[in-house]
Amino acid sequence: MPFAGVYPYYIAKAEKKGHTKKEVDKIIYWLTGYDEKALQNCIDTKTDFETFFMEAPHINPNVSKITGVICGYRVENIGDPLMRQIRYLDKLIDELAKGKAMEKILRK
Repeated sequence: MPFAGVYPYYIAKAEKKGHTKKEVDKIIYWLTGYDEKALQNCIDTKTDFETFFMEAPHINPNVSKITGVICGYRVENIGDPLMRQIRYLDKLIDELAKGKAMEKILRK
């Protein structure tokens, strides 16, 4: 599935809980190193998740601090690197939707 196909769901999930697209984007920038222009290009070109993560400018070194369960799986135990990266993003968006402070979401 293209990243662009899931991105609106991330935003909808955040907005449903009183958060913003800007906050979702901030999480994506932190995780991947993309900036606003590059992220928009991924959306416009319907980039798939594999390419989205493979071409990410810089995966944040603090991803190892992302732990817990998402979709019934402990993210830190997911063996497939691509699936683990997707679930990291899912986990961060889920934390935002649950009201966790941005400082804690971004593992500062």
